[in-house]
Amino acid sequence: MKFGLRHIRYFIAVAEELHFRRAASRLGIAQPALSRAIQHLEAELNIVLFERTNRHVKLTDAGREFYKGSQAIMNNVNHTIENARNVSEGRIGTLRIGYTDFAIAGSLPNLLREFSKAQPGIILQPHHDVTRVQLKKMEEGTLDIGFVTGPISLPSYEQILIQKDAFICFVHKNHHLAGRRSIKLSELANEDFIHGPYNDWEHFYSYLIPLCRDAGFMPNIVQEVFNSDGILGLVASGMGVTILTDSSKSTAISGLTSIPIEDVTHKLTTVALWKNGSPDSATMKLVEFLRQHELT
Repeated sequence: MKFGLRHIRYFIAVAEELHFRRAASRLGIAQPALSRAIQHLEAELNIVLFERTNRHVKLTDAGREFYKGSQAIMNNVNHTIENARNVSEGRIGTLRIGYTDFAIAGSLPNLLREFSKAQPGIILQPHHDVTRVQLKKMEEGTLDIGFVTGPISLPSYEQILIQKDAFICFVHKNHHLAGRRSIKLSELANEDFIHGPYNDWEHFYSYLIPLCRDAGFMPNIVQEVFNSDGILGLVASGMGVTILTDSSKSTAISGLTSIPIEDVTHKLTTVALWKNGSPDSATMKLVEFLRQHELT
């Protein structure tokens, strides 16, 4: 059948006006052109849609049925167009978000909550991964934006600083250092450490190892656990101490004491990271939002 949305739109105007001249004026076209379009539609359908006399225009029974379907067609088309426009402009969509332990224990939950309020049409799909895995997923195109331990020195990425965390020590509540208001890092030289596996936590170790080396020792890591919760669990079991960040206090379990490290002023940074070039509109909506909360 050789007719399109234009014919449907013309038919709806005539069906609602029941007057060709008024319908033509509404559509902004000449009346003869409208009459020819309706005649063409009827011929293609092999259906009489209107009863016409010199005095009036009236829908046939078939015309009334076709009008119901035509309204549904145009509503669906308009809805599809609006959805496509919303996707293009980043008002709706899905964002695959990665986050580290430090990000989710810090400012990220508040940021995502506020972003969802501002952009309710964008569905967030957060997933926990270490920085190394997030970078791999972004390269593969299975992650849109990551909240990772930074800074990241890769030319194909852009980043926004969203969090700075001080390093602190966690010990069992009965540990000999537990009553101290603060310690020097060198006082941990002979302690057993609990930390994450080096391959997974390499970005964290890029901070920890130089700090310990400057304090005159290398940490004696006796147990490795994948995430912060597991690390703190083993510390609470009395199996060693750990150095994490002050954001980790929000998830710390009972039986632990956190102690500031007075001679470590360096801070661990968390950045929002995405591939540059042509990120999708939903990602850029989040980027625009994060720029308003960027740290300096």
